[in-house]
Amino acid sequence: MSDIRWSDVAPTDWKYQKLKYVARFVGGGTPDKSTPEFWNGDIPWVSPKDMKADEIFDTEDHITVEGLQSSATNLVQPGAALIVVRSGILRHSIPVAINRVPAAINQDMRAIQPNETCDVRYLARLIIGFQAELLRLWSKAGATVESLEYDLVASTEIPVPPLAMQRRIVDFLDRETADIDALIAAKQLLLDLLAEKRRAIVAEAVMRGLNPAARLRPSGIDWLGDIPAHWEIERSRWLFTERDQRSETGEEEMLTVSHLTGVTPRSEKDVNMFEAESTTGYKLCFAGDLAINTLWAWMGAMGTARVDGIVSPAYNVYTPGSRLLPDYVDALVRIPVFAQEVTRYSKGVWSSRLRLYPEGFFETWWPVPPLAEQQEIVSHIATEAAKTDRLRTATEHSITLLKERRGALIAAAVTGQIDIPEAA
Repeated sequence: MSDIRWSDVAPTDWKYQKLKYVARFVGGGTPDKSTPEFWNGDIPWVSPKDMKADEIFDTEDHITVEGLQSSATNLVQPGAALIVVRSGILRHSIPVAINRVPAAINQDMRAIQPNETCDVRYLARLIIGFQAELLRLWSKAGATVESLEYDLVASTEIPVPPLAMQRRIVDFLDRETADIDALIAAKQLLLDLLAEKRRAIVAEAVMRGLNPAARLRPSGIDWLGDIPAHWEIERSRWLFTERDQRSETGEEEMLTVSHLTGVTPRSEKDVNMFEAESTTGYKLCFAGDLAINTLWAWMGAMGTARVDGIVSPAYNVYTPGSRLLPDYVDALVRIPVFAQEVTRYSKGVWSSRLRLYPEGFFETWWPVPPLAEQQEIVSHIATEAAKTDRLRTATEHSITLLKERRGALIAAAVTGQIDIPEAA
């Protein structure tokens, strides 16, 4: 694919150079996750999940010096433009951020370290402003997982105005985008509050019922506390049966199991994961079954299937008996306190490597309201969720519009389409 025609949008007297001539590229890697000595150290380790802001001062995960030295990752000094080069998010955007502290990066990242002719803030803004065009230019053709091709990135010609002009542009954008960023942050806070409200509604309904005047009694179960006196308590071994039926063809709908969305057809999601050459032998999972991602159950990766399909053979599938409605099961397993409870029955020497096997799951205790009351609870949750979903959709749309406005402003500024006085 040919380069962007910068001459159509940027001044002709600016310099234009291939990115590899104005910057150095650094790749990354992942230390062995089965070696505890490599993790929880003092070195920030950047992965795509950390790319949520324009600047990075810290990360979710940290590695040790031993982890750094044992793997393909590299320590990137402050002042590089970090970009995601392999992730499902590359279907629609290129996350970019500047590291303000020394940091290592994983294999799905690339650090771009500009030389003295290019201000890293200008480079980052250029990528943000033209990410749609750069995505088309940099994407690897025919890849099963969205990724950027290094040779295409490095060979892309970019505008390189005088350094003083670059700095005026980014200073201007810092001022002009501040209000937009504040609005986006406020709306994102609203989304977070809506999500918190939804979780609270679900937790109250599945653990206490809908009648605030109902007489309560101690359940004897720490995570449940007091429950309506007429509800029953039962171990899951008497409520579920394990399903271990296998696909003979692998042609059924592939289902993903996430802590964010529960059980969802893979075709409906942006996913970045290994895809097996054959799914023959994968576990059958029918509508109404409870599917649990064995490795990520401690994070809440479980839920009830809405459609028939297959899941990874490493997952576990359970069929609820006649005393539980599938929708009630889905609501209960998706609340954070239940994920905390199943962690008690998970096995593993490292908290982030815990696995929930059937023998552990069958030890968990469940509240069992009357079926009619379960139906009232799931109907109530659906009604309340519809209210918050309408507000969430409207808020997300307004955030999209603000981001488009921000992107257009950045694109115009970095290509000299906005007159920025020297004293500005």
